[in-house]
Amino acid sequence: MKKIIIAISGASGAQLGLKALELLPDTIEKHCIISKNAHTVLEKEMFRDVIFHDNEDIAASISSGSFGVDAMMILPCSMNTLAKISCGIADNLVTRCASVMLKEQKKLLLAPREMPFSAIALENMHKLSTLGVIVAPPVIAYYSEQQTLEEMENFLIGKWFDLLGIENNLYKRWE
Repeated sequence: MKKIIIAISGASGAQLGLKALELLPDTIEKHCIISKNAHTVLEKEMFRDVIFHDNEDIAASISSGSFGVDAMMILPCSMNTLAKISCGIADNLVTRCASVMLKEQKKLLLAPREMPFSAIALENMHKLSTLGVIVAPPVIAYYSEQQTLEEMENFLIGKWFDLLGIENNLYKRWE
């Protein structure tokens, strides 16, 4: 069984991380880390079949390369979290797990959610991209003809799943 971590940093766009958790196939072992800022928005949300981890628990099972996580998605990824990962700072469980993904050469997907990007953020994204990190901001495409917010979210999550090799039918594909 594949193991996936979904980390939710920052509060804005947190629903994308939650929706991705909901849409992951049952054949995947799901782990979730929610930062304090995102947690304030999500306190009342609960999911079945998800193992939640405290962002301050740097010794959690998923913080070790020997645990065998296959991929990690940070949805959304705050600029603070992006900068810490880029500089190798692992001061909480989200950044520690990202550091492990890098050292183990596992798939790490970041969905930075800010506009416009500053030169510093772009530099950090470039650095991480050269290390094999997938930088995939939540940008919609018009060819899939989304009509609702839910369809737009499904498109984004479907594209992120595609990048991690997770089969899905969440959006209309190019014909």
